[in-house]
Amino acid sequence: MLYTEDERARVARESGETRLTRNKRAAQRRGHRAHHRRKEAREICQRRPLFVDFADVGWSDWIVAPHGYDAYYCQGDCPFPLPDHLNGTNHAIVQTLVNSVNPATVPKACCVPTQLSSISMLYMDEMNNVVLKNYQDMMVVGCGCR
Repeated sequence: MLYTEDERARVARESGETRLTRNKRAAQRRGHRAHHRRKEAREICQRRPLFVDFADVGWSDWIVAPHGYDAYYCQGDCPFPLPDHLNGTNHAIVQTLVNSVNPATVPKACCVPTQLSSISMLYMDEMNNVVLKNYQDMMVVGCGCR
């Protein structure tokens, strides 16, 4: 018995079509793997910029100064094992461990502010007096997993 090459396969091979298809499949696999790596390598818990403009939130009628401030916020993943710099509590470490074993049991620890600082503001009180007040816990300084 004699096997001969199908004419379409020969033409495709000679024209490079087979190679292109193989390259296309390889590129799709690379893209699929990269997508999963991106999903797995989500950004870790960290402080992010957030400027609060008092006019935008409707407070400019009573706050004299400042007109706004850098509040920051915390966002990101709390992976297992928790890196030391994320200041995880013992509870957060155990919760993240349990989540890594069985995600349906409990969610991961949350990325939250762990250190806050105050800001000073000049505002008008109900008697139209200008008052200087220090407001505690208004600006995120550090983030961690809790």
